[in-house]
Amino acid sequence: MPLPILYQDDHLIIVNKPAGLLVHPSWLDAHETTSALQQVSEQVDGRPVYPVHRLDKATSGLLVFAFAAETVAQLAAQWSSEQVQKEYLAVVRGYGPEKQRLEHALKPMVDDKRRRHRYLSKAPQAAITEMQCLARCEWPVSVDPKYASARYSLMLLRPLTGRKHQLRRHMKHVAHPIIGDPKHGKGIHNRYFREHLDVARLLLASVRLRIPLPWQEGETLVVDAPVDADFAQIITCFGWQQAIPKNWLPQDTSPVES
Repeated sequence: MPLPILYQDDHLIIVNKPAGLLVHPSWLDAHETTSALQQVSEQVDGRPVYPVHRLDKATSGLLVFAFAAETVAQLAAQWSSEQVQKEYLAVVRGYGPEKQRLEHALKPMVDDKRRRHRYLSKAPQAAITEMQCLARCEWPVSVDPKYASARYSLMLLRPLTGRKHQLRRHMKHVAHPIIGDPKHGKGIHNRYFREHLDVARLLLASVRLRIPLPWQEGETLVVDAPVDADFAQIITCFGWQQAIPKNWLPQDTSPVES
């Protein structure tokens, strides 16, 4: 299936990447036969494209490619700073904080052929995430035998730095791991969502980008992306449709009347 193109000009193309698709070919998933880079290039008649940033394979949402390496260089500095504003939706365990700015340094991670990921013996790097709880739900099921019901939250996350797995690691640090995260999450909740709610993916999606355009002084590009159908299914199941902008939901998902 072609990737939805949400924006395109002479410099950039922005697509809505589904969960489970690699950004580019990687030895970490050598069995995969396609990637977002390959698909986007095919969709623009074979023109070369260059990733401006990365999304985890398991994360869905806004993915930016440039048509020239020079454009990537233009955007690189602002991408690693607070000039580009990134917003993500996440479903987490428990009642997340109403609002919090988390400044918690993270040890650098690299890909490792033997262990997939490993932490380096370097000093932790500064990492900052702003988080806001958009909606909460008490689910009348004893997912964890220690509790009569389960609690979940829909969080808006804004990473102000770009460390590897930053959002996933920060949410674990505040004891509200993202549902579907096999490394930093809680297996009992991941299994419940997979077996009873038919959702096996990481519930993390990039939904909005604000990008100052270096070639258009004073212009800021704002692009939004709807979540995937399976993510929208959970939002609908928990009655959270009215907590987010309508254009963050697929067009065939209608808000619940209050």
